[in-house]
Amino acid sequence: MRVLLIEDDRQTADYLLKALAEIGAVTDHVPDGRAGLLQAAGGEYDALIVDRMLPGLDGVGIVRTLRASGNRTPVLFLSALGEVDDRVEGLRAGGDDYLVKPFAFSELHARLEVLLRRGKAETPETRLRVADLEMDLLKREVTRAGREIQLQPREFRLLEYLVRHAGQVVTRTMLLEQVWDYHFDPQTNVIDVHISRLRGKIDKDFDPPLLQTVRGVGYMIRGA
Repeated sequence: MRVLLIEDDRQTADYLLKALAEIGAVTDHVPDGRAGLLQAAGGEYDALIVDRMLPGLDGVGIVRTLRASGNRTPVLFLSALGEVDDRVEGLRAGGDDYLVKPFAFSELHARLEVLLRRGKAETPETRLRVADLEMDLLKREVTRAGREIQLQPREFRLLEYLVRHAGQVVTRTMLLEQVWDYHFDPQTNVIDVHISRLRGKIDKDFDPPLLQTVRGVGYMIRGA
């Protein structure tokens, strides 16, 4: 296993370099964000361990830049920033996992193993399908029964989340957190409005309807 560690804290870096060597990993270490980005972009690594707060360029900026350039190397964020918003920001920037300091090396090791297994087994998902509804995530296109459906960006994100959880009840809280990035109830009918618009676009003039309301709980996309 070849790992790039981007970490400016000397004590943490020394500890990880020693521990990673003990499990047989070959690890390069860079203490600066910009230098870390260049090293990650130019090297062939099995995984990256990236601190959030770095001189030069922060960890989120590193990962966003790598993902934008098509680099899919698994990334484990390692950070003292452990609030929900911090973790969500890191994962949405393209991180594959997030571990908060202080940490146990055994847990970091286990998480690296999961990332490596996942990286070998999975290829990026670019198309989603439920019944005759298809989403092309790269082209941002939606079709049903071969007919193109125009969606606004928020509607696309809402539909993607529902389709990824097809056959499962998706609660209003889940939608607020995952589609609107709200971690509180804004006491508005924003979800109802968007669901109504989405239903009008993907179910009107089609049969059977796919988007169902689960009274008092939330919504579900059901393909059959």
